[in-house]
Amino acid sequence: MIDSARKIEEETFPGYVAERYYPAHIGQVFNSRYRVVTKLGFGATSTIWLCRDVRENRYLTLKLHIRTNHPIRELQITKHLQSIQQRHGGEKYIRVALDSFQVEGPHGIHHCLVYEPAGMDMNELLDVFEGTLPVAVHRTTIRSVLIALGYLHKSNVVHTDVQPNNILLGLDNDDEFVLDELANSETTNPTPRKHLHNRTVYTSRCMPITIGELVLCDLGEARILQRNKKQDGLMMPNAYRAPEVLLDMEWDEKVDIWAVGQTAWSLFEKGHLFPNRPLETDLDHAHRFAEMISLLGPPPFEFLRRSEESLKFWDEHGKSTKPYSLSVC
Repeated sequence: MIDSARKIEEETFPGYVAERYYPAHIGQVFNSRYRVVTKLGFGATSTIWLCRDVRENRYLTLKLHIRTNHPIRELQITKHLQSIQQRHGGEKYIRVALDSFQVEGPHGIHHCLVYEPAGMDMNELLDVFEGTLPVAVHRTTIRSVLIALGYLHKSNVVHTDVQPNNILLGLDNDDEFVLDELANSETTNPTPRKHLHNRTVYTSRCMPITIGELVLCDLGEARILQRNKKQDGLMMPNAYRAPEVLLDMEWDEKVDIWAVGQTAWSLFEKGHLFPNRPLETDLDHAHRFAEMISLLGPPPFEFLRRSEESLKFWDEHGKSTKPYSLSVC
């Protein structure tokens, strides 16, 4: 048992509010169908659980979203992809919801999504290999992600959140015993947890290495491109943010390819190509542009002309301007 004063799992996020999370417990049955077996993970907007589908007698993964009145974008993207019904080959590398429903919690409504189970993410696999993936695994990973993105982009979907922790090892038929072992372990050797007056906070159980094909997951920040229209606005994690987004330009599926390049670096080096600093001020942005220039050279003049924001850092001829020197020693 964990001391109730110690913060664990989702409680460690800045701005954590317990009432926003659904107080799930092991053994609970959702939607008269999905029995919770063990906790697999957590995030700022959800908790993840291994469940047993009591109707079809199989394991599935349940994502319990925090309380919200807004529609779940991932569900919208799933319905969009299902409506297209195109055969591409990349759809098997995308993890989409199999079922969705809502559950009423003590403080409001929670959206729930159900998926095929998957294994550990690439960051966890990097830890197993002590920081560097074998070349064959790295090559297979990037190839699978590119095929997955080919399918999304042909379907007019931009993922916007390609990074190692959104790439999961898959499970095949030979991995069923892995899930049985997780379920049995929860019975014989329960994970540490702490009991509070209105909920139990569980620690997550680690997935072992599995051998199924990789899947790109988490379409929660994805966007659908309308015909002949690009997107705009702030997107992508700081460390993977594309230049178009940094300069407040319109952007399209090419931002995913930028993120793939940085992901490829992260999987080789277990770190970010560019430091994962806040990007809140003009000085923060100037530092990031200088880092990009040091590796890639100055941006094309035609590219800068697409953004009025670029005039903060370059003049109308594409030369860097004071007070932000973008030259790198």
